[in-house]
Amino acid sequence: MFTNKFKIKSDFKPAGDQPKAILALVEGLKKGMNKQTLLGVTGSGKTFTVANVIQSVQKPTLIIAHNKTLAAQLAQEFKEFFPENAVHYFVSYYDYYQPEAYMPTTDTYIEKDAQINKEIDRLRHASTQALLTRSDVIIVASVSCIYGLGSPEEYKEENLHLDVGMKMDRKELVEKLVKVHFERTNADLEPGNFRAIGNIIEVMPISETFVYRLEIDGGKILKITKIDPVSSKILAEEQMIFIFPAKHFITTTKGRDSAIKSIKKELADQLKKFDKEGKLLEAERLKRRTTYDLAMIREVGYCSGIENYSRHLSGKKVGEAPETLLSYFPKDAKGNPDFLTIIDESHVSIPQIGGMFAGDQSRKNTLVEHGFRLPSAKDNRPLKFPEFLERVGQMIYTSATPSDYERTESAQIVEQVIRPTGLLDPEVEIRPILANGSAYPGQIQDFISEAKKEIKNGRRAIATTLTKKMAEDLSEYLKKEGIKAEYLHSDIKTIERIKILTEFRRGAFDIIVGVNLLREGLDLPEVGLIGILDADKEGFLRSETSLIQTIGRAARNSAGRVILYADNMTGSMERALRETNRRRALQIAYNKKNGITPQTILKAIKDITQGMDTLHDKAVRSELALDTKLFAKNPNKLIKIKEQAMNEAVKMLDFETAAILRDEIKILKEKNIK
Repeated sequence: MFTNKFKIKSDFKPAGDQPKAILALVEGLKKGMNKQTLLGVTGSGKTFTVANVIQSVQKPTLIIAHNKTLAAQLAQEFKEFFPENAVHYFVSYYDYYQPEAYMPTTDTYIEKDAQINKEIDRLRHASTQALLTRSDVIIVASVSCIYGLGSPEEYKEENLHLDVGMKMDRKELVEKLVKVHFERTNADLEPGNFRAIGNIIEVMPISETFVYRLEIDGGKILKITKIDPVSSKILAEEQMIFIFPAKHFITTTKGRDSAIKSIKKELADQLKKFDKEGKLLEAERLKRRTTYDLAMIREVGYCSGIENYSRHLSGKKVGEAPETLLSYFPKDAKGNPDFLTIIDESHVSIPQIGGMFAGDQSRKNTLVEHGFRLPSAKDNRPLKFPEFLERVGQMIYTSATPSDYERTESAQIVEQVIRPTGLLDPEVEIRPILANGSAYPGQIQDFISEAKKEIKNGRRAIATTLTKKMAEDLSEYLKKEGIKAEYLHSDIKTIERIKILTEFRRGAFDIIVGVNLLREGLDLPEVGLIGILDADKEGFLRSETSLIQTIGRAARNSAGRVILYADNMTGSMERALRETNRRRALQIAYNKKNGITPQTILKAIKDITQGMDTLHDKAVRSELALDTKLFAKNPNKLIKIKEQAMNEAVKMLDFETAAILRDEIKILKEKNIK
């Protein structure tokens, strides 16, 4: 086990409310408080506070965010705070996911359809491997961390331990790699692939972008070299390596045989049940599908949808909770969780965690009832909320607007209202929605007029709408008015959302129109104006919590202001304004006492050159400067270099740079085909 202490690398020291918040939270953990809440306003540095808590308690930490974009941002920030420690990113690896489903009313079966992002899959493996081999680990995860994952014991047990001098012939090593689900190829290596050329076997670990070259002769391993797959540069000579399985769902041969027997028995029982109920079609369907899956498991140890048999493969009982990412975190001598859990933006994340099980079971019940899956498929599921609570360590909820649940459950609520920057909660103005003849043009035209003032002063603006359609329509209208605008909502893919926000900060867009994604956790200091359209339409998007969160987006700029467009004063608006004014008054008093002048947060906008500065291979950087010449001479080589740079950016959790490189690669490939 690799051990290293968590150590923050930062030019800043805790300030404002941060010192007392850090002290209170650490003392709470030492006293054994299982649940605490950090009530931190936007821009008060909650992430820095949490980083200091982690450094103080020196425990592996799980940080759960409610969406991939926020998780990516947090992962980047913690990577910067802890450059010498293992900070990893664990989210769903699907770019596109259509779950298996059946709709009885129309007799429509929808087959599972998914597009796996290989880079995110690689990062998931890097997360689990770090947890099994290190103690200084921070995992920033989405709610996907409560979904079923392979057993950590078998995942660790099946890893290959290879030493120089070890007795091992070529055939034996190939068989061992295949057994742990590595795929053989004669083409370029990708994570989870290997190739055998003579007595040399080259393997790219599932969690890495480098290659291990193993030279075998006389029935033993003579040499292990770590190399760069693009330049073939030798990175290191290794005496010992570990190669973990290429899939999380894995089992031993003995376990596989036991699982096959168990699946056969369940199939027989379910077929009897269907026959007794006269469900001949369902029985035939189930028999055909399951028999095919059993043949695949027997021959290759894997099948599409193998997760549906996870209970049999793991030997768990009916209804027993599945293994998840939480299973990979350490336990103390008594078997209790021995790690720290941070629930970021808890007012959103906690309901999300609590609601996953019911939706999953409804879909699975229908599949089982109509013979598409065995009943055991229902045990391939997310954790129930009580199961989640049993499997996490001491928790700290962080939110600017904690819900009643956090307030009730927490042993203490620690306030962090004062911002070290001196920035105030923005001034909030209320203006009508409807036009009043020539005296007032209505909310849209008024917002455009105010936004143009911000743009003229080099700042950006945000408009929040109630629907996706309205966001798209308003974005198009703004473009027709000659304003650089773009919309942002949940239908846009993760990497695209990150790219749009990055371009927004750079000034490619002056206005972003959004629905709900702009509320929590997004750090946009260039924003000087937020217009909340239809603010008096009571509901989830215009609740007290939502309004406070949205108003907070303008608190990172010293000139930040917010306009609520409303024809009536709602209870939510009144409470949000009261809390905003309370926080504003506290900050003004602090600034006056300490002689602080509010300063806009300065945050670097990552670009491609900054991303390249994280790469250690100077040869790669020098070649990147000659893109045009290299493309004319050897386009495939340039594409490979770009792909390596993209992978390195992802490894550094710099998804902004990775998105830019991905688009460059796409263009280069199109040009190459032409």
